[in-house]
Amino acid sequence: MKERITFIHPPDISSHVEYIEGSRHVIQVKALKAAREERLTVSPHELPQEIWQILKEYHQLHLKWVSEVPYPSVALRPLLQKVFENVKLDAFDEKLCPKHDYECSRAAKRLENAAYIDLDYDTDSRDLVLTSFHHKSPGLEGWDEQVKRRQNSARTEVGVFASQEATEPEELSFGGYSTVIGEDEKPKPTRFSFPSRHHAVPFVSGTTFLTTFPTPTGLHPTLRLSFPSPISPPTQGCALHTYLTLPSSLFIDKYQLSSPNFLASKNLHAIHALSGETDLEAPEWVTRKWGSTLLLEIAHHTHDRTKSNTQNPTWHVDIPLHLRYLPPAPGGTTSIDVPWPIVFWACPAEEGTHLDSGNPFDRVYLGYDALFDPRTIFYHFQPLPEGKGGRLVERVHVPVMDLRASRWVESGTVGIIVLGALWVVWKLLRVSLRDSQLEENKLLQKKGQ
Repeated sequence: MKERITFIHPPDISSHVEYIEGSRHVIQVKALKAAREERLTVSPHELPQEIWQILKEYHQLHLKWVSEVPYPSVALRPLLQKVFENVKLDAFDEKLCPKHDYECSRAAKRLENAAYIDLDYDTDSRDLVLTSFHHKSPGLEGWDEQVKRRQNSARTEVGVFASQEATEPEELSFGGYSTVIGEDEKPKPTRFSFPSRHHAVPFVSGTTFLTTFPTPTGLHPTLRLSFPSPISPPTQGCALHTYLTLPSSLFIDKYQLSSPNFLASKNLHAIHALSGETDLEAPEWVTRKWGSTLLLEIAHHTHDRTKSNTQNPTWHVDIPLHLRYLPPAPGGTTSIDVPWPIVFWACPAEEGTHLDSGNPFDRVYLGYDALFDPRTIFYHFQPLPEGKGGRLVERVHVPVMDLRASRWVESGTVGIIVLGALWVVWKLLRVSLRDSQLEENKLLQKKGQ
């Protein structure tokens, strides 16, 4: 087992020495206000057999969990239980965290407050990699703890870095101290730079967006993206995109989004990818998959800052969605949770830029990144959940059949069927009686002749 712990603090702190005091076997972190990433690499023989038997069935397995609010917490254990349904997670805990290994137990407890958690496995390395990220320390005083090598860890590396100005726009640069516990006598000064595929949108452009559902939503809700300030591409050749992850209760009509005129009316340019549950007719209770994903290119219009209309530069992008038939509910309405989409510029990297090497914090298999050329740089917009308690999930109230009226509907349906059947029988009897009367009349006429 290998462990890497990295602290990233603001760049306005010039010295790291006051925060980290080291010996060969323990690192003391004091009052360190920083983001924290932990990466645990576990080999197959260190996993419970139940987990290993499941992993062997996959060539690759990549699970990504992100909290529904900007950098709060993720409940890991229920998520693991959902993935590994028939596995006792207590055995997993005991395997990775032996008894009396309190540092390991604290690390496992810390996962419950992570902002995001990645679980990655592939047959090439045959290692299970668990990565967690905390955007800040749990308390106001900062991280204050002793970091030791775990009992079952072959290598524990700790780094404390501050972001620094990079020499190239596509690069990230960090400087600080790093150490391998049990091998180094003291932390060593370290500085490194690397090209990164993910960046925040530069402040010279609009950097935020808002997601809403205009009411009433009805059976065809519209997801609206609002940009409160003028935006411009970071570099030449960039295209503005949004990536949606929809629950199975909603679906996209790809035929509707194939019309250029319709797309233009919604400030959209093209649909590039749609996968998952795409059946246009299936009700929600017969869908097998969790939902669907959609990659859309947004028709960006450059704002002219010299014109008067820039006093109100907000502009919108409307994405038409459609509601599946949902199970009935009391009151005739129910609510569904729709995660906010991701909005980003996709820009081509300069010649000679190698984005696939050298980044120790790179995140891949995010869903949308594989849909672009490997030499694409993503500039991400910051979601702005105003007045929503910080949640990046929209709760949409939609119409369904009212359970209180279902009795009347059922009774009425049965009554109409019975009345219809009686009417058909009556009509058949009338025809039969009329035919019998005609036969009798013919017989009487013959007798009279």
